[in-house]
Amino acid sequence: MNSTSTFIGRQPITDRQQQIIAYELLFRRDENSTDSGQFSPLEADTRVLTGILGDIGSGKLLKDKLAFVNVGEAMLMSELIELLPARKIVLELPSDLPPSREILDRMRMLRGQGFSFSLDCTGLESGNEAYFDQIRYANIDIQHETPQQFMHMNAQLKSYPILRIAKRVETPAHYSISRELDMDAYQGFYFAKPETISATAIHPSMVNTLRLLNLVRNDADADQIEAILKTDLALSFKLLRFVNSAAAGQPMRITSFSHAITMLGYRKLYRWLTLLLVSNDENGRVSPCLQRTAIIRARLMENIGRQQGLNQDSCDLLFISGLFSLLDVILKVPMLEACRHLQLPQEVEATLQGKPGTGASLLSLVRALEAPELGKISYLADAISIPAAQLNELHIEALGWVEDLGL
Repeated sequence: MNSTSTFIGRQPITDRQQQIIAYELLFRRDENSTDSGQFSPLEADTRVLTGILGDIGSGKLLKDKLAFVNVGEAMLMSELIELLPARKIVLELPSDLPPSREILDRMRMLRGQGFSFSLDCTGLESGNEAYFDQIRYANIDIQHETPQQFMHMNAQLKSYPILRIAKRVETPAHYSISRELDMDAYQGFYFAKPETISATAIHPSMVNTLRLLNLVRNDADADQIEAILKTDLALSFKLLRFVNSAAAGQPMRITSFSHAITMLGYRKLYRWLTLLLVSNDENGRVSPCLQRTAIIRARLMENIGRQQGLNQDSCDLLFISGLFSLLDVILKVPMLEACRHLQLPQEVEATLQGKPGTGASLLSLVRALEAPELGKISYLADAISIPAAQLNELHIEALGWVEDLGL
């Protein structure tokens, strides 16, 4: 299976007591790079967005801290920015972005949604003081400005309710100057060098993404949308990661894909699908063979659940368990880690981690059917009182269902 990796640089921002209060997040080309390379500002911004919302996840990147995210004019004006968990995000504007009426209006609107703003004051352009009523934080590069400029800018900012961050603090002398000027927070190598956080990225089918976009645009029934999600492992995985990121740290236990759709609403779902298209990468596709196996498992577990007389909610959980039963293989991490940031229902997590229960028993049975291990199949089928002939019929139905999907 081909896979790609997402890399995000993360550098702490500390308060006066040197306690971490936030992280600045930056796009990285690879685990060894220190910049965004040849990527345009918009593409770099988009990659950070997808890292926060899905590939890595806000829980792993931020814990309980704020995230400072650099945004250029194109990303600021895009509706994609509204996918981020607003109260966890500080949008950092470059100093060379003129404060037009459109930008200031957009900032007011985003502030109303819960976003905060920071301004890079390095080489601050004349007239950019118009931002001071809109921003919560200001970054001053102690190495770029002369001592006189640094002091003047600091004094100017002090007349506003703005938290001042000394940036690129790399030596004891830099720290001493910043302390004398009573800066509110600090960032730089003196405290910590940026670390690179990475995760394996999997990408959904562009065809399925476009199909979902069309359905959402036309206000199709949630059942039609859920039907496509059930056939695309990568889409399902990314959707649950996104729901968790959008929850801004609040644990959201999703019990079905229709539940996830309801949680988001069509407007936010449409924006998210647009982001997937923008960040599409053909190299990160899930192997068709792995995807087919996972979907067969999901359908068969759902079928057996119905045969056992389980209700629809329980059958939905069995489907999700089967669909995500190969996440450890796809993401190349232990299953416990694969589950950690999805906030799956407890029953699903228990099944995927092999804890005793109905789900784990059914997953063992469908895995045995893939071998096939005849003695083990008979033993596992007897344990749940399902006749061999009926099990065979349910298995054939699952195989036929996947064939009909064209997988």
